[in-house]
Amino acid sequence: MQETNEPGDEDPLLAWAAQGQSRVYSHGDAFAVASPSLYQRDRLVVTGSADELSILVPKVLAEVGPSYRTIGDADLIRDLAKRIPGVTLVDTFGWMETSRRPAVAASSAGWLTADDDRDIGKLLDAAWPSAKARPKVAGVRRWAGLRDCGGRLAAVAADAWSAPTIGFLSGAATHPQTRGRGHSVATCGFLVDQMLTEYGRVGLLVDGWNCGAIRLFRRLGLSYRPLASLRTR
Repeated sequence: MQETNEPGDEDPLLAWAAQGQSRVYSHGDAFAVASPSLYQRDRLVVTGSADELSILVPKVLAEVGPSYRTIGDADLIRDLAKRIPGVTLVDTFGWMETSRRPAVAASSAGWLTADDDRDIGKLLDAAWPSAKARPKVAGVRRWAGLRDCGGRLAAVAADAWSAPTIGFLSGAATHPQTRGRGHSVATCGFLVDQMLTEYGRVGLLVDGWNCGAIRLFRRLGLSYRPLASLRTR
């Protein structure tokens, strides 16, 4: 195992993880990026062959500690769960990304300000109480949103935990009383378009069971990649 400066390939998931206080490790064709407090969890993002990773991952976990969740392509993680002692498969979900402009009509969505923080919090309390992205949370940079004709904040989404070459979208939520009117598509479409200008690519994590969110982001041109994670027992 050796520690290096950069991941050895162009995997956007690795590029996202390689930010802040992250550390990059390699062994043969395998790479592991240990990123503390990324999206409010210690994450070890891996790529490469199962043979090499089954050697690399235990060594990295021994160094960085058991709080790190090992994340990678779903089939690879399932294989590692069988090969590495002391770990267990805990979750399946997806990575979605795009480098193309979304094909959505112009809308009244735009950037929000600190004056909107209270309304953002109220919307999230109503629509998604467990959302990791919140106003003033470390790593959350800025919010986009859309207000309905009555002035109520109808939808929000955040540029949060973004890396230099890939923007990360989080906190996408629609007020329960305004769902089904295209507000979330408009808000997320605006945010994706703005982040593509700045970062060149946009990605996000989504629960595999959340078919509505997956459909929304596919409509905006994002592709889906199945992932899974391991934790230390």
